[in-house]
Amino acid sequence: MDKRTILAVVLSLAVLFAYQIFFAKPPAPPKAAPVQESKQVTSDTATAAKQQPATSAAVSAPKSADKPALAKKEEPPRDIKVETENYTAVFSTRGAALKSFQLKKYNKECTKCADDIYPLMKNFVTGKKQPAKEKSKELIELVAVKENMPYPLALTFPESDTGISADSVYDADAAKLDMTQNKQEQRLVFSRTFNGKIKIEKIFSFNPDNYSITLEVKVSNLTDTPLSQTPYLNWYEYVDPSQPVDSYSKEGPVAYVSKSIKRHKSADISTDVTVGPDVSWGGFERKYFMAVIIPQDPSLTSINMSKDKDNMVSVNLKETKSIIPPGQSGSMKYNLFIGPKDYTLLKKQGLSLEEAVEFDSFIPGLKWLSIGLLIFIKFLHQYISNYGVAIIILTILIKIIFWPLGNISYKSMKEMQKIQPKIVALKDKYKDDQAKLGQATMALYKEHKVNPLSGCLPILIQIPVFIGLYNTLLYAIELRQSPFFWWIQDLSAKDPYYITPIIMGATQFIQQKMTPTVGDPMQAKIMLIMPVVFTFIFLNFPAGLVIYWLLNNILSIGQQVYINKKLA
Repeated sequence: MDKRTILAVVLSLAVLFAYQIFFAKPPAPPKAAPVQESKQVTSDTATAAKQQPATSAAVSAPKSADKPALAKKEEPPRDIKVETENYTAVFSTRGAALKSFQLKKYNKECTKCADDIYPLMKNFVTGKKQPAKEKSKELIELVAVKENMPYPLALTFPESDTGISADSVYDADAAKLDMTQNKQEQRLVFSRTFNGKIKIEKIFSFNPDNYSITLEVKVSNLTDTPLSQTPYLNWYEYVDPSQPVDSYSKEGPVAYVSKSIKRHKSADISTDVTVGPDVSWGGFERKYFMAVIIPQDPSLTSINMSKDKDNMVSVNLKETKSIIPPGQSGSMKYNLFIGPKDYTLLKKQGLSLEEAVEFDSFIPGLKWLSIGLLIFIKFLHQYISNYGVAIIILTILIKIIFWPLGNISYKSMKEMQKIQPKIVALKDKYKDDQAKLGQATMALYKEHKVNPLSGCLPILIQIPVFIGLYNTLLYAIELRQSPFFWWIQDLSAKDPYYITPIIMGATQFIQQKMTPTVGDPMQAKIMLIMPVVFTFIFLNFPAGLVIYWLLNNILSIGQQVYINKKLA
């Protein structure tokens, strides 16, 4: 065999080997037989008596083993409704898990929105009241699953001696819980025995006053040998790829690990992500809402985040492996929070849940500025039942605080405009000597007591406030669907008719025209384009933020008029 033939064979084998490793799909694992429920009886003797005939039959007729044994048909799952003043939850005996969770105080859409701006403005001019168009009052649903998907809060033991399906049907000790009238803590207990080996109890305790739920899981070993268990408490969420995703929202798995927030957008999950231990809490978040599981011992808990081909996102809290001795039980406790990302409410929990509110910024310290602005706006809202008016008051107060700096800035720009001919003369005189030009220019500034940087001072100060308020308006649930007036029925959303951004752009243009021109005339012309750029940027900004910037422009124009008259 020549060298070419040997080389061809070797290359062929290499290609086949590479194909098997990188391209060939692994064979599908065999489906495990469904776990059948063993009927609970009052005595071990009765259980043994019932199992003995089946064992004898299997020994005397081994050929019958080729035929599948007829399993007792499992009872169909049923729903248990749990209702408080804050939410309506529906639990299912399938998985002893959560089938639905609707928040009573939050709707999917604004319930009062203007139908058409033209009749609205006409009625406003004529003094007539424009009737608001009533939209759907459908409540926010925090459980999103498709048919045949497991439900959130299902319990599994994938690395244990006894495997338990997330779809196993449990028994429940109640048909309904209603805490709207009797405001006392109530419990819902699910239980099931699997193959006479292990008994699982899931005990949910509901607090009628908030969104917190306590879950205790008891695992009992019914055998005469030790059982190892590694429990997983799971949250499942279907993410519809056809639905538009808010670009400002990091919708997907979230966890607080080692005092640091870890979040992943559902669309970005391509491989399994495991974090921990030291998991304080983890679950699934949306822009304004979240469902998180809080383990009893964070130092022993890790979390896995994944997404399958059917767009089901799984968030699995994994406890450490433990051994249950014969005839004994083990227990695990969790706290659950399923509700709004209200900073004040989450802060009261004392579990760092408030870190889920997305006030983070690329500028250090602005997170606390956002929180401070939110607290102040909420304080004003106690006395003024309109967040839009509260934003106006905040804008006026900020302008009053920075009024002296604004005066210094405008005076400096006026003086800069006056000495501009002298600066041009210096540039002509020292055009070949940049060092002398710089010295002469600084001497001129000193002579006229002008600081060229003071003109930028108000803008530089406004930027942190702007970013802080931007985060507040965008992520604070208190401002969600909060109306201002007329057509603006949601301060956290964009102006639906783009009226305020256009007016804001016009005021920006007026302010720019009034600003004394300093330096290159071409640069001044370019600056007049900035209001157009700002207008396009602000089109999709929250209406509350546009109102802030619009009013700030109007106040700045008034301040410039005042300074110009004073210096005239």
